[in-house]
Amino acid sequence: MYRDVLAIVLAGGRGSRLEPLTRDRAKPAVPFGGIYRIIDFTLSNCINSDIRKILVLTQYKATSLNRHIDEGWKFLSRELDEYIEVIPPQQRIAEMWYQGTADAIYQNVYTIEKAAPRDTLILAGDHIYKMNYARMIEEHRANEADLTIACLPVPRAQATEFGVMGVDRGDVVTSFLEKPKDPPGIPGQPELALASMGIYVFNTDAMYELLFQDAARKEASSHDFGRDIIPAMIASGARVLAYPFRDENRKSGAYWRDVGTIDAYYQTSLDLIQIDPILNLYDRDWPIHTHQPAYPPPKFVHTEGDRRGAAYNSIVCQGAIISGGQVFRSIVSPGVRVHSYALVEDSILFDGVQVGRNARIRRAIVDKDVRIPGGFEVGWNRDADLARGFTVSEEGITVVAKGEDFERFG
Repeated sequence: MYRDVLAIVLAGGRGSRLEPLTRDRAKPAVPFGGIYRIIDFTLSNCINSDIRKILVLTQYKATSLNRHIDEGWKFLSRELDEYIEVIPPQQRIAEMWYQGTADAIYQNVYTIEKAAPRDTLILAGDHIYKMNYARMIEEHRANEADLTIACLPVPRAQATEFGVMGVDRGDVVTSFLEKPKDPPGIPGQPELALASMGIYVFNTDAMYELLFQDAARKEASSHDFGRDIIPAMIASGARVLAYPFRDENRKSGAYWRDVGTIDAYYQTSLDLIQIDPILNLYDRDWPIHTHQPAYPPPKFVHTEGDRRGAAYNSIVCQGAIISGGQVFRSIVSPGVRVHSYALVEDSILFDGVQVGRNARIRRAIVDKDVRIPGGFEVGWNRDADLARGFTVSEEGITVVAKGEDFERFG
């Protein structure tokens, strides 16, 4: 166990591009893959990397995230100095919300000091990937770095959404541009750019000094690691290293996803139902932990005639009942019920969704506890879905928000 490392998970993002899924919850709390929340991947990486001192910094719409961590992530022992602690904004230093990623850390500096870590691992709580942080920490220490940044090559067209680094042959970071309009290419691979993954290992003493310097700049800084802290470190001659991403997914290519839009979230989710999924959730050597309520096993009911309860090429979670309906290429979350003659295709049904008799759902995401009446159609007519006030993504994915009242449609 890395007793001298503190992991800090930034989990306060609004996730506005994922609305309406983030209308009532923070982005890290959005369900994924039937039984998980997005934050489970980052937290599982910590546990599997033997890092067991973890702070989760929350801010916006944190109720469901707090509940999920309380129910599913309280198995660590305080007596053994292991913990996952949720820290809401306390305004101990400034009477304001977090102004940026660096400010979020700065406003919690007293809590960090109590843990007295040699190194501080800073993570985002809203990405899907599997990574052994211990290897990154070992390399950070072996190279006596002030900061080590995890990175991976991405197409230049996509790099406008990331921090982009320039490095020399020794993986020393020589430049850092946050979301550049014209990202610089990698030497020898001009079609690719080297993107920051938002995973940082800081020497804690060096981090303190940088945070206090940045805070003193007040309005002259956006108090963000990518825009302010890292460029200032490079300019000052601090030792900043790039760490090439090495994942634990055990597939041919590295797997890391930012599910920041409805279309990205939908595609990443539906990847899980492939015969050989890109993301390996079945590796017992790198388990993804989560809260699993005491649901009964899934059940499939009725086989006579065309009234057949069945699911094909789908994920069906505990507590779900496919009662005479048919499900194709979909994710059916815990407690879902699909009634007789209903059809669900290429869709994601969150916990507790009820699909009424003869209803038809296609290319849709239906949020928690929504009840779709018998005979109703979702995802079959874009104009009709928009007229009802549903969200429809650029690629035609219909999203039915939590709390949607179908009785208003008559």
